[in-house]
Amino acid sequence: MRLIAGLAVAAVVLGAAGCGGGSSTDTAASPSGSGTGKPPLRVGLAYDIGGRGDQSFNDSAAAGLDKAKKDFGITDSKELEANQGETDAQKEERLRLLAEGGYTPIIAVGFAYAGPLKKVASEFPDTKFAIVDDQSTLAGNITNLVFAEEQGSFLVGAAAALKSVKNNVGFVGGVQVPLIKKFEVGYIQGVKHQKPDVQVQVKYLTQPPDFSGFGDPAKGKAAAQGMYDSGADIVYQAAGGSGGGVFEAAKAAGAWAIGVDSDQAKTADPAVRDRILTSMVKKVDVAVYDFIKNNVDGTVKSGPIVYDLAKGGVDYATTGGHINDIVPQLEELKKQIISGQIKVASS
Repeated sequence: MRLIAGLAVAAVVLGAAGCGGGSSTDTAASPSGSGTGKPPLRVGLAYDIGGRGDQSFNDSAAAGLDKAKKDFGITDSKELEANQGETDAQKEERLRLLAEGGYTPIIAVGFAYAGPLKKVASEFPDTKFAIVDDQSTLAGNITNLVFAEEQGSFLVGAAAALKSVKNNVGFVGGVQVPLIKKFEVGYIQGVKHQKPDVQVQVKYLTQPPDFSGFGDPAKGKAAAQGMYDSGADIVYQAAGGSGGGVFEAAKAAGAWAIGVDSDQAKTADPAVRDRILTSMVKKVDVAVYDFIKNNVDGTVKSGPIVYDLAKGGVDYATTGGHINDIVPQLEELKKQIISGQIKVASS
C-alpha cells in the first residue's frame, strides 16, 4: 500500500512540475563537469508554495538558479513545486524524486522542508543538499542558507517611521512562525528607533499547521485594508504570495506598502508598483547562486551560512525613488548595524 501511495505522489509531483514551469534536460555532458573528471552538474530545485512566478521568495531562488545556469553552462536542471496543504510525505517524495534522478546539488526552498530533508538526506549521503531559511537540519551533506531578516526589516521599519505622516504603520505576516517573527521584531525595532511614538499594527494571516497564509492574496488584502482603515499609511508584508493582496489594498487606499524578499516595485503587478514604498530585499538568489558555484568549484561546506547586512545578504530597495530623501539616514543605520553599534533583535 505504501509503495502504491508513493508512486501516486510521485506521478502527481512530476505532473505538477510539467505544469509549473519546471524543466528537465538530459544531456551527456555539460561545461560544469567537462574536463574535471566529474559527472556533469545536474541541479534540482524544490520550491515552496507559489513556485516560480510568485513575484517574491521563490522567484528570487529561481533567479539564482538562472544566473548559475548561464554562468556555469549548466544544461540539466529540474524544478518541482509545492502544493497548498500537502503533507511532509509529499515533500519527501519531491526531494527523493530529484535524488533518485541523479540531481545534485538539490536545493529545498523554505523551512517547511526541514523535516523531509533530514530524512531524505540520510538516504542519499552522496547527494549535496541545501535548504533555505532553516538551520535546524544539520548533516554532512546539508548546507543551511539563512538570513538576518531582522536587520533588513529594521531598515525598512526605520524608513516607514520616517515616511509615515499619520505615525501609524502596519505589519502583515503570512504565518506566525519564528522565521516571520524575525521580520516583525526587526521592523518594529526599526520603527521605534526612529520614532518611539509611532503605532505599529500587527496581523498574522494564519497559524501553524495552516500555512495557507503564504498563498492567500484575499486574506492579505483584507488584513491590510483593516490596518489602513484603522489609520495606518504604510504596511510591511512578509506574507509570500499573499503580499499581492496587501499591495492591492494599498492601491485602493492611496497608501503605501513595503515589499519583501525581492525588489517588488520591479516584480509585482504593474498596476500596484507605484504604491510600493520600498522592499526588504532578501537575496535568496545570491545564496542559491553561491551554493551552486561552490558545487562547481568543489568547495561546498555543510552547516549554516548566514547572509546578513555585512555579507550583502539583506538590504532595502530604492526603486521608484520614494525614499531617496532618507537614503543617507538609512545608510548610516546600516553602518551602525554592521559595526555592532546597533544590535537588532531577532525574537
